Amino acid sequence: MTGNGKIALVTGAGSGIGRAVSLALQSAGYSVVLAGRRIEPLERTAASASAPGGRMLPVPTDVTSPDSVRALFAQTRETFGRLDVLFNNAGTSAPAIPLEDILYEQWMQVIAVNLTGAFLCAQEAIKLMKAQHPRGGRIINNGSISAHVPRPHSAPYTATKHAITGLTKSLSLDGRRHNIACGQIDIGNAATEMTERMTAGVPQANGATAVEPRMDVRHVADAVLYMANLPLDTNVQFLTVMATNMPFIGRG
Repeated sequence: MTGNGKIALVTGAGSGIGRAVSLALQSAGYSVVLAGRRIEPLERTAASASAPGGRMLPVPTDVTSPDSVRALFAQTRETFGRLDVLFNNAGTSAPAIPLEDILYEQWMQVIAVNLTGAFLCAQEAIKLMKAQHPRGGRIINNGSISAHVPRPHSAPYTATKHAITGLTKSLSLDGRRHNIACGQIDIGNAATEMTERMTAGVPQANGATAVEPRMDVRHVADAVLYMANLPLDTNVQFLTVMATNMPFIGRG
């Protein structure tokens, strides 16, 4: 395989958007550290790598565990010596039920994965990016259309995605002195297993159920690759990519 000398780390790399982005980065020459809870999906992502391209390194990781995240970045440093791009992608959601029926444990699990996991990974990425030579790197956070407006019965997920926007802004500000750029991609209705239910109809703000259009997940991967490939003196702060006819503008 032929790489471009750059190293990327993708969380939630075993399926969906994470897998598509990992493969796009690898095909473009990045060596990619694949992080996720289970080794089998990560190995399937690695097995889909193209040639020529960069190396794939699957590392089973629980992003809610500080020790697990520290081990992930330690292995990245030991294997590759540096990190150029972190794509904070790992995420989960609670059942689509009324807010008053959500269990405390369900709420805390979404917070732990979507927000605390992104924070822990960003924290370790900054430590590595500050110390490496040349210094600096890029962090790309997976926001969501829900970082702007909610779906019905989505309070835990929506709250974390609004919080990701605040985290992105703080990382952008605090990273400047270290040559670390941070941006956010807000994705709407990419065609993955997670959005398969939309083909049968999902609840709308007016109480109706409607089928929603989806877009090829490769367009998301292309957008993340564009952000990743920019020089560090240039940054996409926020980017929205979505199925054109999904009910985002006008939602609610």
